[in-house]
Formats: sequence, C-alpha cells, structure tokens
Amino acid sequence: MSESIPLWTPSDADVAAANVTRFIADAVQPLGGAAAAVSDARSLWAWSVAEPADFWVALWRFGGVIAEERPGAPPWDVVLEHGERMAPPDPVLGPRWFRGAKLNFAENLLRRYDDMEALVLWTERGPGRRLTYAQLGDAVARFAGFLRGAGVAAGDRVVGFVPNMPEAVVAMLAAASIGALWSSCSPDFGPGGVLDRFGQIAPKVLVTADGYLWAGKRIDCLERVRAFLPRLPSVEQVVVVRHLPSDLADDVVLPDGAVAWADALARGDGSPLRFTRLPFDHPLYIMYSSGTTGLPKCMVHGAGGTLVQHLKELALHTDVRPADRIVYVTTCGWMMWNWLVSNLALGATVITYDGAPIVRDRPILWDLVAQERLAVFGTSAKWLALAEKEGLVPGPQHDLSALRAILSTGSPLAAHSFDFVYRRVKRDVRLSSISGGTDIISCFAAGEPTLPVYRGEIQLRSYAMNVEIFDDAGKPVRGRAGELVCTAPFPSMPVAFWNDPDGSRYRAAYFDVYPNTWRHGDWAALTEHDGMIIHGRSDATLNPGGVRIGTAEIYRQVERLPEIVESLVIGQDMGEGDVRIVLFVRLQPGLALDEALRERIRQCVRENTSPHHVPKRIVQVADIPRTISGKITELAVRDVVHGRPVMNADALANPEALELFRDLEELRK
Repeated sequence: MSESIPLWTPSDADVAAANVTRFIADAVQPLGGAAAAVSDARSLWAWSVAEPADFWVALWRFGGVIAEERPGAPPWDVVLEHGERMAPPDPVLGPRWFRGAKLNFAENLLRRYDDMEALVLWTERGPGRRLTYAQLGDAVARFAGFLRGAGVAAGDRVVGFVPNMPEAVVAMLAAASIGALWSSCSPDFGPGGVLDRFGQIAPKVLVTADGYLWAGKRIDCLERVRAFLPRLPSVEQVVVVRHLPSDLADDVVLPDGAVAWADALARGDGSPLRFTRLPFDHPLYIMYSSGTTGLPKCMVHGAGGTLVQHLKELALHTDVRPADRIVYVTTCGWMMWNWLVSNLALGATVITYDGAPIVRDRPILWDLVAQERLAVFGTSAKWLALAEKEGLVPGPQHDLSALRAILSTGSPLAAHSFDFVYRRVKRDVRLSSISGGTDIISCFAAGEPTLPVYRGEIQLRSYAMNVEIFDDAGKPVRGRAGELVCTAPFPSMPVAFWNDPDGSRYRAAYFDVYPNTWRHGDWAALTEHDGMIIHGRSDATLNPGGVRIGTAEIYRQVERLPEIVESLVIGQDMGEGDVRIVLFVRLQPGLALDEALRERIRQCVRENTSPHHVPKRIVQVADIPRTISGKITELAVRDVVHGRPVMNADALANPEALELFRDLEELRK
C-alpha cells in the first residue's frame, strides 16, 4: 500500500532548525508530566490529541498571540468548554475554545511595522506592486477609517469580488480590525454565482477590481458588478481597485456612486491603526461550499480559531520562519488565500499571484520562485500534473536554492507527481501534500519538516486533530480505505452556518453518519508510516460489484500515460444496485482515442490496482468541468449522465463543458 524507502529525509541540521523542534523544547516539555516525554513529531501528535487543551495553550504562547491581558491570570477563563461534545445538541452547548479571551485577528497579523516587504504582487507580466509592513499598516489604517466613515461596525459584512492582489489583503485586514466579517469571491464567478453567495449575507461594502489578465486576455469585472449589484440592495458603498495594466485600462468607467481605491484611502480619517478586541469566537470569515449540488453553504469561521489553527499549520507543519517568502497559487474564492494571508502573523513576505498558472511562452511560476527567492511554494496537485505533462520544469536560469518546501492540495497528489518533483524540479526539497477543506479553513493532514516524505503519502495527521479512518460500522481501521473522521473538537470548526439559528444545518453537514464525530467526506487510509493517502471524496466513491473504490486510485494510474492530459471517472447506475465505472479522458491536442489506447489504459489500471478498478467504458471528451477553485466536479457530471439537473452550474468555471457529457451514445449500451 505504501512505499518503504523515503524520497526525502530531513538532515540533522533540518531537524534542529525546524520550528517544531523549538516548540517541543521551549513550549511543550516545560509543562512536565506526559509533555516532558515528547521528543519528536510522532510523540508530539500523540500527546496533542490526548491533551488538546494543553497543546493549544502551548501553541498560543509559542505563537505569541496578542490578546487582552489580565494581571496575574491568563487571557482566558476556560481553555476548552464542553470538549466532550463534538456535535452539540444545541448551539449553546457546543465546544468552545478560550472562553473569555478577547483578541483581534488583524492585530495579530500586523504586529510588524517596518521596512521589510509584507506583500508582493505578481501577474502574468511578472512582478508588480510591493508593500512593506509599514506601508501595509498605513493602508489598513486608512481603509479602516474609510469603512468606519461608511458606517461599517463590528458584525457587518465587507465583501470582495477581487483577484489575488495586495488590496484584497488590505481590505480584509481593515474589516477585521473593526470586527466586521470578510467574505470574498474569485472574479471569474458569473453574476449568479456571486449572488448565490453574497446574496445570502447582506454585505454593506463591496470591494472589486476593474479587471484582470488571464492567459494574456483582459477580463472585465465591472460589467458583472453592474449585472449583480442591483440584486444586492444591502450594498451601500462600492470601491474599485485599478488593477488592470495602464495600457488596458483607458476605457474603464466606474459604476455610479463607486469610489476609486485611491480616493477611499484618501478619505481615511488619518488616525493611527487601531483594533477592536472581541471574543475569541467572534466571526471573521464567511466561506462557501462549492455549491455544485445546491445553494452554497455559508460557513462562519471565528477569528481566534482561525488564528491559532493557522499559526500551528504555518509554524509547525509548514515551518515558515520570519522573513521567509511564500506563495500559494490560489484565488480569493479558495480557502488557501486565507491560509496564505495568515503568514503575515509570522513576519513572512506573502507573494500574491494573479493570473493563469500556466503561461505557455514562459515558466511563469518557476520564474516567480527563483526571482523572489521563495522558501515555500504552494500549488495544486493538478498544476504539478500539468507541469509534468507540459514539460514545465525549472531551467538553468532558475535558482531554487532558497526553496525548502513545495506544498500541494486541492486534490490527491498522485505518486508520479512526487517522482516529477524529485527528478525534474529539486532533489533536496520537502514535498508536502496537505488535505483539509473550506469547512475547517485548515488541514486534517499536513506536512512535517522533521519527518521523511514517502511517495504518494501525506506525511502526518495535523497536530491536535484526532483524525481516524472509520469503516462502515464506525470502527477505526488502518491500512485500508474508509471514511476520514475527526473524533474530538478543534478550534477552527465553524462557529456557525449563516442563517442557521438552531444549528440544524450545521449538524446535518458533518454529524449525520457517526454519533458525535465529524465526517469530512474524504475516502482515505492511514499508512504504516502513520501518514495518509486520500483516495477521493467518499460521496464520489465507486461501488462496482459491491467493492468501494476511490476515484483517485484510478486517476493515479490513468494520468501517468503521456497521451492523457486529465481524466474524470464516475459510476454509472446500471439498475438492480449495480454500477459500472466510466472513464472520461481529455487527450493531448491532435490525438484521438482508439481501441489500442483504450486497451493500454485498461492494462495500466488492471496491473497497478485491481480488476475491479478497470473502467467498463472509456470516452474521449474535449473538456472536463471544474469548480472555480479548479477541482474537477465528478458529481455534476454524474448528474448529467443520469439525466438529473445540475443544481448550481454558476459554481463551475466552465459550465458549458457539462453538455459534452449529455446523452452520450457510448453510455447507452
């Protein structure tokens, strides 16, 4: 099931320099008792799930969380209240962390005020705007003054229809400094997708860009703003950031009543940066489910839970250090944007990349990694697979000597992508596949700088996350696939769903299968190294002949073939409870699917998995539908194949691709 020889092993110097080593020595072992025996990553994980309250106190202190101080006492009354209640019987009696503590998320991210670079913009044209920590603090203070002047108060919603750019970070931090909630959509959403999200939360202020570049083309944002704004009557103020290159922005006209970003900053009252400290679980972000099976769920994440969880993942699992430079290639509609921005709390430099991840006339992302001297490069599993297919490898002009870690998420990272990184990118780098979700704005399984990397595996379950794999009977299993669950509370659980006063929708989303246990919806397995392999979404698992198969097991084999750019697999209902596996493939330009290639696909799957995995039908398609965040959407394709309506096509980046799967002759047989 898992490889026995690691692809990468940390040196003694790597282990000694890692943040987690210092955390154990400085924050854990001095607690005494069982904590004194913690000596490495695996013993730290075991202690953290056995003593979660002690772990999070140690993390709070190690991370230097800024909060309202109390003379002679900690900033909180109780670290964990109702810790035995993973799924509360009502909203009042659920688990609560650090009750009594008061803090401000933005204050914790803006603790630096100096000339070190805080934010750097890259687009398809290369590097752009740069802000030091001092300039960032000044901009946040001014925009917060503008928001207060616009009547924004704690609890109000400020939303962004924005590319991944520095001004999005400024707007979020300004809202958070007041105690307002921030929510954002990627600007490639259509008007319907925006309304499905923002229409539920009644925002007071909308921040947008005039447009952006994608694959060399100008994309207009303001046309869509004019389309959806009349149906957002709660919006009292629109702010427009001039983001398009000057040679493409001559004809930009602001919507009626809108304010240019520069004018909004100028209207700031000029007062110093100040922060409203609020309870630990005060709402910070509203995040959204993909919305491909209905109206998106609006998940409300608290300021304190998001902060401590991100401090843990960035400092301990990712090993980010002050003055490190980091990028995660993401949009503002994906939780990895929120995760990326939290690196400011560690004093790192955050690079925001806005543009197509593959620009065919240049290896743009390797240019970014090399020129910005990145320590951490984060991307999607899909990008690494496409980079391998396209031959996008760093060249002699790319100095990657500063690069310590490459991170991957969004879908399971195939074993061949591990090989690609270590053979064609950099031998001495930690390749960390990570897995979590918008639901928890963090990870259930992550990287670990002091542990080896094994081919195809996530290194470790996240600290203080009591993650198990359950069989159908709700019993823990190891070495075989099952449901990924979490059996104990953690700080970054949503504090609520929007418009869910009794918590019924919240409980139904995660606790409807196993009593008092979070069921995440991933089909996964624990390995002999105590790592994890994700086999796909459990609601997309296949069941031919009664054998449950994760879709990622098939993708890992099929996408090794050079002819195949990408693939999508579903189970087609054949009646009487039987299912057959159907594989759709997008081939390299100019290629056609013939019987010889079909047989090679079947042989590759059969030899590397089992006869149960072999698809019964293999169909060529010109495109594969995906969500705005880049994930292929198996469930929407399955609905189309079975003649069922797709509930929310506006959640897709390319909804027109769904028509390629309708009424296919090959599937009528």
